[in-house]
This record gives sequence, C-alpha cells and structure tokens, in this order.
Amino acid sequence: MSPNEKVQPSHWQRCAYVYVRQSTATQVACNRESTDRQYKLLDRAVQLGWPKHQVKTVDEDLAQSGTSTANRHGFDRMTAEVALGHVGLILSIEVSRVARNNADWYRLLDLCGVTDTLIGDEDGLYHPRLFNDRLLLGLKGTMAEAELHVIRARLEGGIRNKAQRGELRRGLPIGLVWGEQDGEVLFHPDQAITGAIRTVFEKFAEMGSARQVWLWFRSEGLSFPLQSHATAEIRWVTPSYTAIHNVLTNPVYAGAYAYGKTRHERYVDSAGQVRKRIRHLPRSAWAVLIPDHHRGFIDWETYQLNQARIARNTRPGPHQAGGAVREGSALLQGLATCGRCGRRLRVYYQGKNSTPGYYCASNSIVNGRGTWCLRVGGARIDEAMVRVFLEAITPAGAQAALLAEQDLQAEHDAQMGQWRLQVERAAYQAELAERRYRAVEPENRLVVRTLEAEWEQRLGERTAAEAELARRERERPRRLTDEQRQQIHALGADLQRAWEAPTTTDRDRKELLRTLLEEVNINLQRAECKAHLTLRWRGGAVHEFDVALRSCHTPRIRTDEDTIELARRLAAHYSDAMIAGIVNRQGRRTAHGDRFTANKIGNLRRYWKIPRYEPPSTPSTGELATVKKAAEILDIAPSTVHRWLSDGFIAGEQFTSGAPWRIRITEELRQRFVEDAPAGYVDMFKAMRILGVSRQTVLQRVKRGELAAVHVRRGKRKGLRIKVLDNQPGLFDRPS
Repeated sequence: MSPNEKVQPSHWQRCAYVYVRQSTATQVACNRESTDRQYKLLDRAVQLGWPKHQVKTVDEDLAQSGTSTANRHGFDRMTAEVALGHVGLILSIEVSRVARNNADWYRLLDLCGVTDTLIGDEDGLYHPRLFNDRLLLGLKGTMAEAELHVIRARLEGGIRNKAQRGELRRGLPIGLVWGEQDGEVLFHPDQAITGAIRTVFEKFAEMGSARQVWLWFRSEGLSFPLQSHATAEIRWVTPSYTAIHNVLTNPVYAGAYAYGKTRHERYVDSAGQVRKRIRHLPRSAWAVLIPDHHRGFIDWETYQLNQARIARNTRPGPHQAGGAVREGSALLQGLATCGRCGRRLRVYYQGKNSTPGYYCASNSIVNGRGTWCLRVGGARIDEAMVRVFLEAITPAGAQAALLAEQDLQAEHDAQMGQWRLQVERAAYQAELAERRYRAVEPENRLVVRTLEAEWEQRLGERTAAEAELARRERERPRRLTDEQRQQIHALGADLQRAWEAPTTTDRDRKELLRTLLEEVNINLQRAECKAHLTLRWRGGAVHEFDVALRSCHTPRIRTDEDTIELARRLAAHYSDAMIAGIVNRQGRRTAHGDRFTANKIGNLRRYWKIPRYEPPSTPSTGELATVKKAAEILDIAPSTVHRWLSDGFIAGEQFTSGAPWRIRITEELRQRFVEDAPAGYVDMFKAMRILGVSRQTVLQRVKRGELAAVHVRRGKRKGLRIKVLDNQPGLFDRPS
C-alpha cells in the first residue's frame, strides 16, 4: 500500500499536527537547521491534502528533553487531541523528536490505532493499525531509546575517562583556579581570598568545631569571599555557617581530585509525580578520588582527621564518643562513660544553682518504673577529677603558658593580616570607582550621577576599613617583657589559679580536658557510697582513684502516703476542688510544703492513676444534699441541722474529718418535720418527767429508734416532740 493510499477522506476531515522539539536551549539557539527542517513539515502536510488552516504546529516543547512527559505540555495536549479523535495525522522529522522512551511512544501508538490516526516522518507514512507499520514504528521507537542510551554512554565514558586522569575541568571552590596545563590547579592570585581560606583551617585546628569558626568570623567582623558559578565576580559577604562547613568538608582544599561524589536518582513523590533528587555518596562510593593531585591548603591526613572530628561533633550514639564541646559546667560532658554498661553518660542540671550530674541512658523497668543503671551528682566527681588532672600537667604548666602567649600573638597577627587585606581591597575598589567616574563623558549626567554615588560609597567603605584597622592596631597585645615572662613561669607552676580564674570559661576547661583525656569511666558503688573513676589518657596511660559521695540514696520528694490514701477515698465522691479544701482544713501540705489546689490534687490523682469523681448515672433513693441544701428543703435553720446531726436525730455521712456532711433527703426524713405536733407527742421536758430519765437518755432512745420523734417547725413551742405511751416502761423498769 502506497503512502498516499493510506490517507483517506476521513483523515482530511481532521487536523494534522506537526510536532517540533529540540532537547536543550543550546540546540534551539545553535542548531537552527534542524529546527527549520521540522517547521518545513507544514508544507509536507499540505502536499498530503490537508488544508493549511487545518495544519497545527506543536512547538511548546522546545528546549525540553524527550526522555519523559514531564514538562512536555505540547506532547500531552497532542496526545489528548488524539484520544478525542481530533487528529488525522502526526508529522515529525523522526521518531526521536516525539519520544525518547518506549512507554510514551507505545501509548501514543495504541491511541493512534484506536482513533485511526496516521504517523509520518521523512521516510513515509505509517498506520498503527497495520501490523507491518506498527512493527516498524516499534523498532524505530526502540532505536530512538537505544540511541539516547548510546549517546549518554559515550559522553559519560569520555567524561569518566578524563576524570580518572584528573584532567576533567569542573567547577572549583573559591580560592582555587585552573591552570594552563591539563589538570593543573593553582591557588587564587588574590591573597585576601587564600588568606580567608587558610584562616578557616587554622581556627578549626584551634577550636575543633565548624560552628565555633563561623562564630569567630562573625565576632571579628571579617568578610568571606563568595563566588557564584554563573559569574566570575567574587563578592565579599558576611560568612554563613554553610560556607564555612563546605570549606572544611571539601576534599579539593586538601589537594585531592574528586569526581562522582553525588548521584542523581528518580523517585515518585506523594502526589505520584516522577521527580529527581541528588544523593550524596560516602567516600568509598566516589567514582574518582586522587589524593595529592595538586597543592592544597592542608594535606590529606589532616583532611581525614578534620572529617573524623566533625563527625564526632554530632550527637553521639549510645557507645560512641561525645559530641562537640558545649556550654555548661559539667566538665566530663562527652568523656564520662558508665562503669556498668559502657554507654556514654548524659548530663543533667538541677537545683537553683544548676548543679551538674551524670546519668546513663540505659534503663530497665523495675516495679513498673524505669531505673537508670547509674545516676550520680557531678560536683564532687568533677572536683576530684580536676585535682588529679592538674597534678598530672603541672610540670608542663610554665611551658604551656609561654606557648599560649605565642598563640595569642599569632592569632592577633592572623586577624590583622585579614584586616589589612580588606583595607587594600577597599582601596582598590575606591580607585576603580574613581577611574570609572573620570572615564565617562561629563555630558552623560545619568551615568555620571550613578558612578559618583558608587565612588562615594567605596570611599566610605575604605574610610571605615582604615578606621577599624587603626582601632585594632591600638588594641594589639603588647609583647611580654622579661619580668612578665618570669611571672608567667611562676603562674605556670600554680595552674590552680589559672583554672579558677574568672576569665577561664567552662568551654576552655573542657577543651583542655579533651586534649589529654580520652575517657573517664565512672563505676558507682552504692554500698560503700563512693564512685570509682578510671581515667584513660591519650597514649594509653590509665589512672584509677575513688571519690567519696555525700549520699548514694537521694531522698525522693513525694506526698505522704496518708494524704495519697485520703485523696483516693475522697476522689470517689468529691471533685478536685472539694478534695483540696478538705485536706487543707486538715492541715495537710504538699511535698514542697505548699497548700493544695485543684490543679495539684488533679496532678496527684493522675500520677497515682486515681480515677476522678463521676456523678452516678442512676441516683440512689433520696436526694443527697449538703447541710445548707438540707436546711432549705426541710425549712429549718442550718444550725438546727448541725445540732440534730450532733444529737443523732438526723443521720449524715462524713468520709473523713473536715469533709462536708452529706444528708440523704428521703420521705421518711421529711415526715419527721411537721407544722403541728400529732396527738400523743410531748415536748422534751414532759417526756423526761414521764419516763423519769435525763435528756441525754431520751435522745439516745430516739437515736436507737426506741422512741418516735418529730420536729415542729412552726409556732411558739417549735422544737422536738417525742411520743411517750402511758404503758411505756421507765428506765429502771426495762428488763436487762
């Protein structure tokens, strides 16, 4: 079947799409011939019989890769039109222009076969419904994908081969530049830039922390060079922590050539989109690593030691060495280990004075609670350990003091060197701005005003830099005289004074301890109330000694058991606020001697897992009321209720001393309070005469239910009325 015979009138009724694509922006700008050839396919569609107004060009995917449909909106739109049956022909210069992977290509072939859409290129027309045409299109799609693989393999192979020789020119970090020979790496000619980089490594060797180096740059007001890969211009800015950290971790500064430190990966995000990310590989997985490739700011051994030190500065694991030196008075932070399980001890602070202590993170459950295998205060341990440490280093104290003076002078010289370079740079920028200003024509006032403002700004920066340099020169430490050196020798013999000096910070003490000590093992012996310390010095020496402790059993602060038990009984009937009032009336106090509140009762109840008061869903017989509420219901005075509670005429409930009375209002209790006394009921005086007993005896009989009694609420003679029968026996007539 000839190509023209495949075109049917049904195809002419639909649109013809010409797909135009180039992979990169460079190809779009430089490979104009290929782009023009793709646009000329419009004439090919017209020759095949399509009217010009029915031919559409899809060129939205220029400068987009064909390896996937991501960001190829033109391809997506064309595929949607094919699925809707609006396309009769798809033209492209070759299959690789449409898709570079078989997944997208075969999906398009399936849609074209269902919707009767033709596909054409420079070789001819194809109908995806026909077996031979579909087989040929499939082979072309496979070849397009394989071609991309071959091209990438060739490029990557050449790049890797050149990188293995150390000659592949990649972007170098600030402070290094490429030389004229293959693989030649040189220092930057600007001494200010190289001086800043060297200062970073020198301060890290002194401080041992990337963060401390960054803070030192900020405190001294020093600038740091920054270069963007897009431009060759170097800007001096305030240093960031990331910039300092990158300098310390980049192997190029150690004279090594590295390639393949990262790997590009594809993954599917939570939205189902295929995305790319960069994965940093460990040093063992780098493709190329050539130590001693060029001169570096440090050697390769120093670089490895720096990486190990940076790794130790992170939060340590259970059996790993301590992290970076931090603030706090616990001197053994990062050095102390547990004498029972070997884990690194953690630090805690307690009390108003923030007294340090050490504890082991390994805990076991005993009686439902976690118990540490070691927890001990650090005040006495630190004091004893410092005493042993100073005794060991006293012979070298004088020499260390003189070396410290030399280091101070060297540090100040490094600072002044950086500031002198900044002054030179500011002067150069001012002279450059002046030359630009004088080179412009005076008539061009717009440019003149801009250059004049820039010149004034540079002059101000130079003046500020010179003033700061002069100030620092005035504050320069003076050289030591012979008399001062003798005083330092005397002070070196008494390191205790230097250790306890107010200018010596806890951080300085920890740094000194870590310089000579590798580990301090603490074994707590509770029976003997002492701690056994094992000091392991750098170099292998071991020193052991014991430290007496004040108390091995710290008294626990907790509420009295009686109060806890009382709260447990009251919680079944009262709210937290009511319980707080009850225990306060009984004179009880918290573990810290404070009065109880509703919140404290709630905390106590939750800690001991005491359920809170819940009103019953099904009320008991009769209403349970307080004294005040019962007085209102019975229409009597509250004092009367209290009196009859005391006499036993009314039954009440009280769970503990100080708790409120609770009275259950029943129908039987209501019938005891009447307006008028019934027949046969007499007052208390007559009852005493009839029975021949005392008032207290009469009340006891009423309480026991032997005599019936009511309370008259109205009238002049209101009060208690007692029913006494004529045949009622006397007190002494009753049988025993």
